[in-house]
Amino acid sequence: MANTKRRKFPLTCLLLLLVMCIVAGGAYWAADSIPGMAQKTFGTASPSLSHFQKIQYSTQLLLNREKLLTPVNSGGVAVPFKVEIGESVNSVSLRLEQASLVQSAEAFRLYLIYAGLDTNLQAGNYEISPAWNSLEVAAKLQDATPAVITFTILPGWRVEEIAASLPTTGLDISPGEFLQAVRNPSAQWMAALGISSGTLEGFLFPGEYQLPRETDLSGLITTLIDAFNASVTPELKAGFEQQGLDLQEAVTLASIVQREAMVEDEGPMIASVFYNRLAAGIKLDSDPTVQYAVGYNDVQGTWWTNPLSYADLETDSAYNTYRYAGLPPSPISNPGITALQSVANPASSPYYYFRARCDGTALHNFAVTFEEHLQNSCP
Repeated sequence: MANTKRRKFPLTCLLLLLVMCIVAGGAYWAADSIPGMAQKTFGTASPSLSHFQKIQYSTQLLLNREKLLTPVNSGGVAVPFKVEIGESVNSVSLRLEQASLVQSAEAFRLYLIYAGLDTNLQAGNYEISPAWNSLEVAAKLQDATPAVITFTILPGWRVEEIAASLPTTGLDISPGEFLQAVRNPSAQWMAALGISSGTLEGFLFPGEYQLPRETDLSGLITTLIDAFNASVTPELKAGFEQQGLDLQEAVTLASIVQREAMVEDEGPMIASVFYNRLAAGIKLDSDPTVQYAVGYNDVQGTWWTNPLSYADLETDSAYNTYRYAGLPPSPISNPGITALQSVANPASSPYYYFRARCDGTALHNFAVTFEEHLQNSCP
């Protein structure tokens, strides 16, 4: 067998191979350490990312570190920001940058994807502060629970209807404790209203309120009373006095007008009818006062039974103005500003009667005599 001569590997090639191994190993070590560096600053990467993607996003986050960790305005205050249902991450990020709430839309988007938060943005209304860095803004957008809630009271609601709305408002106030408070008000609340006795029925001013979520029972009632006092101006009170009513009586009449006037423009005319009847010593014969006396109708699922039966009209209650003359002892609902203005500034009319028209418009026909009133009945 012939002898073969082993070829010697050049020394330069050995050195080059060694350098390449060192460089490759260093590059791998560096790449492997980048996710660790990013994790220390930005938290754990989403498990849905591949190893290559983790290196890619970690690198970009580290390059944008200052933009992500520096607030736009450290002295800024929170402003409203709404995320629409189905809105893309790109859209949300861009609008945040345009609103000067994050430094960079692109860096913010990269962080959301890195952290796996891009699929968890919650549609809803937020209060976002430019004093927060991008990581804090991203965390906030994972929870659509607003810091400020909207609390609404419709004109003509009685206190039980207000109480029933509480569980859906976001306030930590139970209907039971609310009713207990308004039916047994503190001396402080009564003094604020300038009344000596009774409940808060009628004085919880209707409207839409923006309240901190942490508002407690006392804070809620105080807010509603303050709104009443701000709306019932000295001019309105002077109007009540001119009609011969004190505040409690005026609110009581306004609460009836509120329930009778389905169209606000008719408020002054309806008020004039009640004033005419009071002056003549005629019972008010108002259906809403009977509805208030009857209470909750389980079959209809309402506090305002309609239609009323003959038996309902015979209900023995001081609130039943078909049985007892004069005003009821206290308000039957919480009237809005239009009803209060109607009582302070009623129309001047000869009418003693009114009844709903038969055309479904919610308007009324007015009459001077009972005979005319009967003629206005529906066929």
